Amino acid sequence: MTRKVTASLSLLFIVGLVLFDQGTARLNPYQAPAAFALGSGQVASGGFCGALPQ
Repeated sequence: MTRKVTASLSLLFIVGLVLFDQGTARLNPYQAPAAFALGSGQVASGGFCGALPQ
């Protein structure tokens, strides 16, 4: 009984979260950043904290 309740609540939470996200976000795939930037040609931005100043 407890597993069924927990699984049902978990699935309900995930479905609710997906529906909330779909309802509040306007998706534009042409302006979205790449999901995986491995070999996409995009340059890495930011710095490395251990780099010595020049």
